Amino acid sequence: MAVTTSCTGSASGKGAAAVWKPGASGVGDRLFPGLGNGGYDVAHYGLTLHYVPETNRLKGTAVITARATQNLSRFNLDLSGLRVRLATVQGAKARYAREKDELLVTPAKPLKDGEVFRTVVTYDGTPRTIEDDDGSLEGWIETDDGSTALGQPAGSMTWFPGNHHPSDKATYDITVTVPKDEDGDPYDVVSNGELITQEDKGETVTRHWRTEEPMAAYLAHVSVGYFEVHKGWTDDDLPSFVAIDPDESEDAADVKDLVPEIVDWASERFGPYPFSSTGAVVDHLPELDYALETQTKPYFDEAPDETLLVHELAHQWFGNSVTPRQWKDMWLNEGLATYAEWLWEEERGGEEKQDGDRKQDGRITDEIFDDFYAGKDPESEGIWSFPPAAPPSAARVSDPPVYGRGAMAVHKVRRAVGDEAFFDILRTWTRQHRHGNADTDQFIALCESKSGKDLTNLFETWLFSKEKPARMR
Repeated sequence: MAVTTSCTGSASGKGAAAVWKPGASGVGDRLFPGLGNGGYDVAHYGLTLHYVPETNRLKGTAVITARATQNLSRFNLDLSGLRVRLATVQGAKARYAREKDELLVTPAKPLKDGEVFRTVVTYDGTPRTIEDDDGSLEGWIETDDGSTALGQPAGSMTWFPGNHHPSDKATYDITVTVPKDEDGDPYDVVSNGELITQEDKGETVTRHWRTEEPMAAYLAHVSVGYFEVHKGWTDDDLPSFVAIDPDESEDAADVKDLVPEIVDWASERFGPYPFSSTGAVVDHLPELDYALETQTKPYFDEAPDETLLVHELAHQWFGNSVTPRQWKDMWLNEGLATYAEWLWEEERGGEEKQDGDRKQDGRITDEIFDDFYAGKDPESEGIWSFPPAAPPSAARVSDPPVYGRGAMAVHKVRRAVGDEAFFDILRTWTRQHRHGNADTDQFIALCESKSGKDLTNLFETWLFSKEKPARMR
């Protein structure tokens, strides 16, 4: 890994010698020690990509604007595969080296603590699809008509260099140019945020997407392929952009209407929607076997059911706007999004339709909790394997305890503090940490502050204990 010996530079300020040190090659995350880097904080990524679907070749230029958080002699960027052609810092050519999934960049001149600097990396190659510790695929994934880029937890480093830990969020401009297919038909390019420009240059098409609210790197996304695009609005005049693969159009016919409906419903319970647009991408990649809460437009590998849509859209509040400080806090994403499913079922009923109307046959949240405790709910298998706030390894960070038992902990809070205080807690949580990072201790402190109660035993039992509680209530 990176050498950590320090060197002294020329005097600065009132004659004190400046000490220049390399930035750390990680941020100290127990579950993912190789993700992220120290010594700087990224403010913005400007990504310009040229992609050829037929050959799966990618050329990219990443313009990274960051601020040094120490006197910095060298810094790391997470990057897996791809060949780096050139790196510059502050307009001057920089030296660089590769160590596994790290790009080590040495500026021509060291960077002062607090200095805002711009790094430009030019790169190309065949972007990788990588296998997670839990066996799932992420990174740059080829589809039957193009590709999709998914990043949880580490896949984004397969298509652009950066500080790929959730604790360093930034704004994004993503511009992708793709040649037309052999029949002269253009590919669609969908990404996070809002579509700024689209150009048809005869042989190529270019789409420029912008995300003006901070985003964790694992939520960055690009899909290239053929899509049916549906544009609409929520009741709060929020634009909605839903892209559906034609192979999924029949089964996903309700998605364009459900997205604004769910966003409006969630806004009333969790606080104002935190981004400038909403939407979804419904692709045709069923072998992927998961959906992902990519920011502003959740990605679905196939037509989603109503519950899954609720889950991924709830993540726009819980996970995307309020992002975990470390990966061990993942239950704050998944437990709260799973509880949003419970609330939807309680308030809106199940998904069964009768005479064109939703049939009110759903369980109330107490019943869902009881079914999870008894092992009767189909999603309850394995929820007692470990405490949701303490995943034992990277391979287990998305296991059932993080989702199901995490939601059970949330429900116990609701029962302990009452509905008025509970929904005040949720709205305060999304307001206080909007577009930021937060952790489990902060959530517990907020619950106790808002309720005026000592909830130590509750959280110890439902969030931290290794054992299944002897009693439900």
